[in-house]
Amino acid sequence: MPSCRLAAALAPLAALALLAAPAHAQAVKAGKWTPIFDGRSLDGWTPKIAGYPAGENYAQTFVVQDGAITVSYAGYDGKFGGKFGHLFYKTPFQAYRLRLNYKVLDPALPDTPAWARSNSGVMFASQSPQSMSLGQPFPMSVEFQILGRDGAGPRPTGAVCTPGTSITFDGVKAKEHCVPSTTAPTIANGTWTSLELEVLPSGQVTQKINGAVVHRYAGVALDPTDSFAAVARPYFETHKATEGYIALQSEGHPITFKDIEVQELR
Repeated sequence: MPSCRLAAALAPLAALALLAAPAHAQAVKAGKWTPIFDGRSLDGWTPKIAGYPAGENYAQTFVVQDGAITVSYAGYDGKFGGKFGHLFYKTPFQAYRLRLNYKVLDPALPDTPAWARSNSGVMFASQSPQSMSLGQPFPMSVEFQILGRDGAGPRPTGAVCTPGTSITFDGVKAKEHCVPSTTAPTIANGTWTSLELEVLPSGQVTQKINGAVVHRYAGVALDPTDSFAAVARPYFETHKATEGYIALQSEGHPITFKDIEVQELR
């Protein structure tokens, strides 16, 4: 029949249109790259350390040295004591690209948990520091995890962890709290490393290390069933969706961050 022949003739064009639609839907407009760290001070950044109120930089955990934000334990009298900390930028972001350079330093404090050795991260889609409870060790957020070498074996960096949140891979909710990258490198401590994060308006998230993609996922959401959510129950009572704060982590192992810039997307 002519209608069947016409449909058959149009089918390839329809297929091309379907293929083109997602690309059009993903098109974004990018603003200029803007530094969010001035290289001289912690202006615009708020510390939140477990056991202390937002704004109190216990023992000068976060300091500026040689143009970089450094997690320092010089004032800790040799013990970490579970004082997990985060340094939050003042402005929340929803769709953006973040880029920075980091270097894992040595040594860790002696009582740093074994899993936290050569371990730090960049938290995003995070609650604000003011909304955290006094003793809360981690903000409800997504973590672009930073791992340095710890021992002779491989230890790829670039995992994604989800304290109080959930994510999806190809539409399927991740079951693990931390999902390692299968493509990321193991990077020796003392090595400057490039980290890039992209959060599209569509919700797709891409993590890169040294320019190479190490993770891609979507569906970031608060998850009151997560094991980390118990310490933030009041937060879940007043919040139904993730916020957009970015924070640098202190987990008992020194690290330094520099060249921190954001490019907003729409």
